[in-house]
Amino acid sequence: MIDPVAIGMSMPSLKSRLVGHYLKLTRKKGFASAQGLHDWIARSRQRQIHLPPASVARRVAITRREIDGHPVYDVVPGQRSASHIVYFHGGAYCFEITSYHWKLIADVAERTGARVTVPIYPLAPEHDFHDMFRMAMATYRSVLGQTRASDVVFMGDSAGGNMAVVLTMMAAEKRLPLPGCHVLISPGLDMAATEAMTEAACRDPWLDVPGGEEAIRIYCAGIDVKDWRISPRYGDLSVLPKTLIFTSTRDLLCSGTMGFAEAALEAGVDVELVVEEGMYHVWPLIETIEARRAKDRIVEFLRKHELPKPARAPAAATVAVLPAE
Repeated sequence: MIDPVAIGMSMPSLKSRLVGHYLKLTRKKGFASAQGLHDWIARSRQRQIHLPPASVARRVAITRREIDGHPVYDVVPGQRSASHIVYFHGGAYCFEITSYHWKLIADVAERTGARVTVPIYPLAPEHDFHDMFRMAMATYRSVLGQTRASDVVFMGDSAGGNMAVVLTMMAAEKRLPLPGCHVLISPGLDMAATEAMTEAACRDPWLDVPGGEEAIRIYCAGIDVKDWRISPRYGDLSVLPKTLIFTSTRDLLCSGTMGFAEAALEAGVDVELVVEEGMYHVWPLIETIEARRAKDRIVEFLRKHELPKPARAPAAATVAVLPAE
């Protein structure tokens, strides 16, 4: 069993507390009901674009191509390492990549030297699970044509973290080479944990159960919520590579993430779990003290992954509850 070890229990930074209040005032209502989610989707279709911001394009080289009729961006920093990250953005399977995602992608690319491939996968409700993973699998096959599988990193936040894990399981089923490691930020890994999510909803300033359930309904193409393709917690976790996971105590998905981490450890996966006290969903994407600490941990993890790999050691888990500063 994974038992978090507290390293101080101070409050989140002032900026993080202000961000939490802002999310509660402006975003929570989008997940408070099924209709609220659809209203938010309709508004987002009018203004969201997937293009990288000019500020990011000035920092790293970015090229665009198409796979399965959808855009794929390749981000290449000036100094290159062997690592090749495939980044799956979050957004409840319904919303487009944002400038916050692009900033994180650029930061990680610059600090690690990794090439980052970013699939702009089709979104629900216009598309569903099958469309998304057909495109995601085609993207992975294209990456395998450029990079050794052991140098590939699947990285994703929220719904994108779910996609990273499910795609690895699908690749194992197809007997494809598997990625060398995972980095998962506030991932949604157990969509069947509704009782725990309902209890956590009052603490989460952003997510809520009714809108979340509707997002899964319009995405899942009728697949049962306990099927591993929707909730990878219930799949064969033994195929997964070394995994770094971030969650936070005010995140609706925290309980499911903790359960997944425990099950993965039991299945023999090398898991490093970081739990940030008092923070909200996908906090590493927001520029705060806590986010900088999370990005430092990601960079450290990826640099270690680049080192020559010794013989497989027994599974281990590292767990930290990080303090606010």
